Amino acid sequence: MAIGNPDILGDRQSGQDVRTQNVMACQAVANIVKSSLGPVGLDKMLVDDIGDVTITNDGATILKMLEVEHPAAKVLVELAELQDREVGDGTTSVVIIAAELLKRANDLVRNKIHPTSIISGYRLAMREACKYIDEKLAVKVEKLGKDTLINCAKTSMSSKLIAGDSDFFASLVVEAVQAVKMTNARGEIKYPIKGINILKAHGKSAKDSYLLKGYALNTGRAAQGMPMRVSPAKIACLDFNLQKTKMQMGIQVLVTDPRELEKIRQREADMTKERIEKLLKAGANVVLTTKGIDDMALKASFSLINCVQYFVEAGAIAVRRVRKEDLRHVAKATGATAVSTFADMEGEETFDSSFLGYADEVVEERIADDDVIMIKGTKTSSAVSLILRGANDYMLDEMDRALHDALSIVKRALESNTVVAGGGAVEAALSVYLEYLATTLGSREQLAIAEFAESLLIIPKVLAVNAAKDATELVAKLRAYHHTAQTKADKKHLSSMGLDLSKGVVRNNLEAGVIEPAMSKVKILQFATEAAITILRIDDMIKLVKDESQNGED
Repeated sequence: MAIGNPDILGDRQSGQDVRTQNVMACQAVANIVKSSLGPVGLDKMLVDDIGDVTITNDGATILKMLEVEHPAAKVLVELAELQDREVGDGTTSVVIIAAELLKRANDLVRNKIHPTSIISGYRLAMREACKYIDEKLAVKVEKLGKDTLINCAKTSMSSKLIAGDSDFFASLVVEAVQAVKMTNARGEIKYPIKGINILKAHGKSAKDSYLLKGYALNTGRAAQGMPMRVSPAKIACLDFNLQKTKMQMGIQVLVTDPRELEKIRQREADMTKERIEKLLKAGANVVLTTKGIDDMALKASFSLINCVQYFVEAGAIAVRRVRKEDLRHVAKATGATAVSTFADMEGEETFDSSFLGYADEVVEERIADDDVIMIKGTKTSSAVSLILRGANDYMLDEMDRALHDALSIVKRALESNTVVAGGGAVEAALSVYLEYLATTLGSREQLAIAEFAESLLIIPKVLAVNAAKDATELVAKLRAYHHTAQTKADKKHLSSMGLDLSKGVVRNNLEAGVIEPAMSKVKILQFATEAAITILRIDDMIKLVKDESQNGED
């Protein structure tokens, strides 16, 4: 069908059709992750096009691995990724809420309410909800003591594979996050969890995982002759090859005398030798490079050139093929500068000792069947490594994802210092509050806010359904408690009532230790509302079709 201009070919859908289609696509995405929410959520098995299997119930991972075609559904996938980047946990909840908001908005549009009114209603509801969380529901961490952090980690892990051992892993996570505590230039206390390296090693059981003080690199020394440990360590971080220097592409060397060839070869080998000597002269006794280090004995006419040999003789440890990400973390932790070339401003090759980083010791240890280089006692920020043990790859990968979520949540709880009760408590409280708020408004936003309030109940509903409990009854009880908490001044403590999904009852989740950072909830509401609004604004979809006739002319 031609659109406006008769030369443009494509499909055009507009108005209600496109809205319904978008909402259906988002519902489909949300339904995929819905059953994985909560402490009794189920896992998904994803098989990609080359047959690799992933077993997980992490919302962001599931959605990342789906090949989503529909443009509106892609917004939800990006939404989960954004939540994962910003908070690290709550990826499933954010998608479910966004889809529910859309579904209800679509019903309102069908009832002849203009999308603009719904959008302004949703925005108002979101602002009020975030304000209510901050003022009424959030509890300062200092009041709850150290157990708070462990409970946050346990709540985050409760839906994951390692839920059975959550006591053990929660204390590991809290210890790891507190180990990387640092104060930045502005005097704020930060917990850079990127400084926590997670290494996966097969064998033993999950309970045999442990925390190592120091940054672990999943690679061994470049040669057996090198020392096993160096102390104190001066570390050079390089991002180039320490192999025999080759001529650049496109450089021609015309040789008239064949005897000159040997000299060229010799010079190539000597250049690398000089580089290594510069490194060792600057005082480096540990060299990490992202590329290779030559250990081929190149028979030149009068000497054996072996780069590794220089390091062995100097009693230094050299490590090759270090991941760039690891190199960056090591450089940051030890105060080193990652160097990508030896050339200085004058075009000479130099290596200054100020580029070196410092650590108490660098040792090679054996974990399971792999050699691991451990960098201990780093200079600037402390680095720790979590060594995970488990039966197979799927298990280890899922443990890694679960710990990433838990680490992020503990970091957020520490940095924001406020937590809220989990298990649907916040959603139920907001739902009751917003419903009342809607009745006080005389404008057309009233309906949108009431629907927003209704949408939030999807979280406790899904939690109860996944736990095979009677959702209708539980949610009704939950709302009754929250209504009492908000209307009677002496019943304020009821505002942390949430679901206990193993027994199928309503309980005080703050006391039971089911808690999450307040920031996580606020972000979930903000992101879900923004995503819903983005999709709701669309009322026209034009798909252009490739014009076949022009291909021949090209």
